Amino acid sequence: MSTVDKMLIKGIRSFDPENKNVITFFRPLTLIVGPNGAGKTTIIECLKLSCTGDLPPNARSGQSFIHDPKVAGETETKGQIKLRFKTAAGKDVVCVRSFQLTQKGSKMEYKAIESVLQTINPHTGEKVCLSYRCADMDREIPALMGVSKAILENVVFVHQDEANWPLQDPATLKKKFDDIFSATRYTKALEVIKKLHKDQALEIKSYKLKLENLQNLKNNAFKLRESIAQDQEQTELSKNQMQGLEKAIQNVDVKIRHTEATLKELRDIVQQKAVKNAERSTLINEQRRQYNDLDEENEDTDEELMEWKTKFDERILRLEGKIERSKREIKEFDDTISAAEKKLTNYVTDISKLQRDAEIHILSKDERDSAIQKLFATHNLGSLPSNITDVVALDLTDRIESRLMDLDNVLQSKKNSNDKELKMAWDLYLDANERWKNAEAQKQAKLEIKNAILKRIEGKKIERDSLELQISDVDLSRIDEREKNMQIEVERRKNQLDQRNFGANIQQKWQELQSIDQKINDLNREKSFIAVDAEERVALSLKKNNLENNKKKHKKLIDELRERIRGVLKGRVPAEKDLKTEITQALRVLQVEFEDMSSKSQEAEKEVNMLQVKIQEINNNLSKHHKDIDSKKRFIESRLKSLDQHSFTIDSYPKALETAKETRDELKRKYNLAGGMRLIYDPFLSIARDKHFCPCCERPFSAEEEDQFVSKQRVKAASSAEQMKTLGMESSNAESQFQQLDKLRMVYEEYVKTGKELIPHAEKTLHQLTEELDQKSQALDDVLGILAQVKADKDMAEALVSPVDSADTLFKEIQVLQKEVDDLDYKLDYQGKGFKNSKEIDLELVSLQSSKDYLHNEMARLKDEQMHMEKDLSAIQLRWHEIRENKVEMVNTLRDLKKVEEELESLMVEKSQVDLEEKHLEEALGPLFREKEKQLHDYNHLKGKLDGEYKEEEDRNRKYRDEFKELVLINSKIREYNDSKKGERLKELQEQKSTLQTEIQSCKTRREETSDEISKSNTLLGNQNKLRRNIVDNLNYRRTKAQVDALTREIELLEDRMLKIGGISKFEGELKKLLQEKERLHSEFNKCQGTMSVYQNNIAKNRDDLKQAQYKDIDKRYFDQLILLKTTEMANKDLDRYCTALDKALMRFHTIKMEEINKIIRELWQQTYRGQDIDYIRIHSDSEGAVAGAATRSYSYRVLMQTGDTELEMRGRCSAGQKVLASLIIRLALAETFCLNCGILALDEPTTNLDGPNAESLAAALLRIMEDRKGQENFQLIVITHDERFAQMIGQRQHAEKYYRVTKDDHQHSIIEAQEIFD
Repeated sequence: MSTVDKMLIKGIRSFDPENKNVITFFRPLTLIVGPNGAGKTTIIECLKLSCTGDLPPNARSGQSFIHDPKVAGETETKGQIKLRFKTAAGKDVVCVRSFQLTQKGSKMEYKAIESVLQTINPHTGEKVCLSYRCADMDREIPALMGVSKAILENVVFVHQDEANWPLQDPATLKKKFDDIFSATRYTKALEVIKKLHKDQALEIKSYKLKLENLQNLKNNAFKLRESIAQDQEQTELSKNQMQGLEKAIQNVDVKIRHTEATLKELRDIVQQKAVKNAERSTLINEQRRQYNDLDEENEDTDEELMEWKTKFDERILRLEGKIERSKREIKEFDDTISAAEKKLTNYVTDISKLQRDAEIHILSKDERDSAIQKLFATHNLGSLPSNITDVVALDLTDRIESRLMDLDNVLQSKKNSNDKELKMAWDLYLDANERWKNAEAQKQAKLEIKNAILKRIEGKKIERDSLELQISDVDLSRIDEREKNMQIEVERRKNQLDQRNFGANIQQKWQELQSIDQKINDLNREKSFIAVDAEERVALSLKKNNLENNKKKHKKLIDELRERIRGVLKGRVPAEKDLKTEITQALRVLQVEFEDMSSKSQEAEKEVNMLQVKIQEINNNLSKHHKDIDSKKRFIESRLKSLDQHSFTIDSYPKALETAKETRDELKRKYNLAGGMRLIYDPFLSIARDKHFCPCCERPFSAEEEDQFVSKQRVKAASSAEQMKTLGMESSNAESQFQQLDKLRMVYEEYVKTGKELIPHAEKTLHQLTEELDQKSQALDDVLGILAQVKADKDMAEALVSPVDSADTLFKEIQVLQKEVDDLDYKLDYQGKGFKNSKEIDLELVSLQSSKDYLHNEMARLKDEQMHMEKDLSAIQLRWHEIRENKVEMVNTLRDLKKVEEELESLMVEKSQVDLEEKHLEEALGPLFREKEKQLHDYNHLKGKLDGEYKEEEDRNRKYRDEFKELVLINSKIREYNDSKKGERLKELQEQKSTLQTEIQSCKTRREETSDEISKSNTLLGNQNKLRRNIVDNLNYRRTKAQVDALTREIELLEDRMLKIGGISKFEGELKKLLQEKERLHSEFNKCQGTMSVYQNNIAKNRDDLKQAQYKDIDKRYFDQLILLKTTEMANKDLDRYCTALDKALMRFHTIKMEEINKIIRELWQQTYRGQDIDYIRIHSDSEGAVAGAATRSYSYRVLMQTGDTELEMRGRCSAGQKVLASLIIRLALAETFCLNCGILALDEPTTNLDGPNAESLAAALLRIMEDRKGQENFQLIVITHDERFAQMIGQRQHAEKYYRVTKDDHQHSIIEAQEIFD
């Protein structure tokens, strides 16, 4: 059960961000007291924020919730709330939430910086910290506390500003109650279920349409497969017919190709003959043209003509080489002449430039001489020589420069002396000016000091007048006397209040009032029992009738079911109370047995199917092995027959292979032997011829014996060669035959292995599987028989469930009715003993009510008297404090007046001293100013005079310097011309120009001579070319004549070949007949091919149709769609049932909870409210979706008050106090109803707008609740109030050890102090 243990607050609203404030929550009561504005509500806000994460109202997004940085004098403040609580499971958890508020310019920025949950690991005992996002923390803590967030917000921790939410507008009230009941969540769940039910109904319709479509597609696929099978049979027939036609066409093609080859050969010969004739005609024409072109026909031989041609070619080459060399020489002469002329042009250009420079040089010398003469004459530098050479001119220039330097030195000396005189005059002026400025600055400073003193004097006078005005009407002795009198009066009033002891008297009266209330409640309860007695006797009679009817129905139902029960329970009929349990248990056993037998039957059926598949597979393998062995047998026998014309069986293959191997080996041996003999005979001949003795026995031969031996050896060698040739052919044939037989060995071995191993093994496996299949089939039949029996028993038990359930329901109703009848009998018998009658109870009630009213009046009188006395005491204390403050203020004013007068006298003395100093400074300023002006005038006059003299000297020197610069420039030009040696260069170029003109004339003469030689060589070359051309023409003519003769012979040979082969017309006729035959066969072949193509197209089309997405896995898709439709229909029915059940459950839950809430509200109102205008209040809920077919169900809520027989809506008709009380009672009722796991309730200023009696009754109600809940460990009531009297009523030692007082310190920071509970 969840409770809150301790909370730390730092930096929230007015709580100090530097210090920690901790509050411990007691059980069952935590009382928090303090004046308005102290920070009490902040505690509720921190509890709510820690548990739900929601900021309090009007917190400006958290900016006003955190301690203001401007108040703290910082740019950033941090706040923290740390709450330790126990979860619903009793586990300790600490929730830490940290915040930050930053001042950025004119804006505040709020930020939640940390959210942590701390727990203790139960296994290790270590502290575990889990960090969360704020949203996750907001969901986690309500779940740990075992209540919804809506309960925490609207019931447990309600802010003072939102405490009256039960009497707000209907929309707010509906939203709050919907959140509390979690109605929105369940309503959305119902909407989702109904929408899902509707969507699935649409899906079922679409599934049915899809199933119909798949059924049509399945039928179409079956038709397409049948059509494919028929077309494949027709295709095979067409293929066989086409194979026969192909063979006939091939034979005709062979004949056509032979005829076409012969015809082509004839046509090629005719074409070659035509080509040769055309070539011969062309060559004959060429021969005639060449003969006509001959200058003369030469009778020399071809070799002589070729020799002459070679000689002429060599002579022509020499002439052409000579001409080429001459041309190159002419080109070289041309290049030399061109370069020389270009060079000559450059010489002419350079010479003209140099001549112009020489003329300028002469003019510069003249200009230099005149400048020197002018300078010497102007400045009296001495006499000049009659002839001025370059050396003399340089010497004279140096004399002029020396004179210029002397003048510059004189001018600089004059300038320095002038500067010294001016500086001395200026220093005198500055000294006079500085003395005048110092005197002026002192005068200004004194003037400013004087103005400041005057301002201070004026301010002090005003302050003095103000203080004199304040104390003008004050009498200090009278104020002291009033203070003493008020102090005595306060002490007297306090003693009177303490002597009356109002608290103890009120507490005693209140306890007496509680005792009287308890007696009145007991009497009212006893009176209600008497009133209910008559109704209960009528109810007892009705319940007895219902009991007898139910017993008869139950007995009749059991008699009808007795035989069926015995059948299910094997002849046993259990007791009535155990009947349903026995039947349910028997059904469960049968269901388990049925499921077990079903799984066994499925496994057995699966095994049988697997065995059948294996047998089918082995049969297929046997058939395949038999076909394979037959094909191998036919293949081997056909190959044996092709190798040997005799008929062989496959069994004779090993013998035939062995025979072929022996024959091959024997023939190889004979061949090798014959080869060896030949190798022996060949050396015998050479030995006998060379050494004349027998090679075997080395006996010498005579000439006759040697001839006989040689001839004999030659005969043997010849016979041996013939024999080797024959043996080689036989050995090769034998080797070929053996190789062909050996290639059949692998096929024969596979044949033997298949016949002796694979087929017997497959037959043996087939036999074993057949026997196993018989056994499994028998076992499957047995299991199916047992399964049928179990299913029959299960169906019988299932048929019994519903009637047995009805019988059990009747039995339970009988038991309930029997218990109710017995209770009523006992109750009615008991009520007749020892109870008072109604009249006695009424008299006692009247007496108790009058006592209760008297006590109420006494309590009200005591409270009013206490209130008046406390008000009087407070007023007197306030007046006493005001008098004391006035006295202190007057004393301070007198002290300030005296101080002001002293300061005023000091300022007047200081002002007189400043006036005297100012006057002395004014008298000293006149002589200083006149002296300053005189020094400035003297300085300006001297400066003008010296500047004029210096300027005249400077102008003369500048003119002299400019003339000297011109002279230096002329000298530099003359020196530059002399240094460049341009005069010598001019003479040199003129000599080179004369030499170059002579060379150009020589080259032109030699070029003309070479041109004449080239002309002579060209004439000779033309004559040689003419003779050579005549020789070449004779050779070409003879060559063409020889080609004509060769073509004539070739044409004659082609005509002979045409006569041997035959005529073209004969072969063309044969070819035409063969082509017609081929065309006929092709026509038939195409006809068959077209027919087959039609069938194949049909097959391909049908197969393509089957490959379409709509036919892919059509059987599986149809089956899957059928299963999907059935399962969806079943699921939709379940959704419909679930939706109905959930709706009914929600209605029932809402009705029960509202009845429970209204019952508690009625009791609390009657116990608490002291007015007579409202009997009780309740929450009325209307269902807005109760009509049939409504999509959702929602409720609207109103708070109604009962006044007599009239029921009115409370909103807008009640006072502020009634509104507060009604809201508190509704919250208490909601907490009682919904907070099973969380017994926390926080009340913030519950007495707001309540009068005294209602506040007292509220305190009494809270005390009763705490008394009723004292045995509940998790009950915690947190009350925050500024009403000390209310706090004393509920703050008793049996409920809490201490209470907390919230106040503010000197820095206006909230502090929490624990204090002893009220006595």
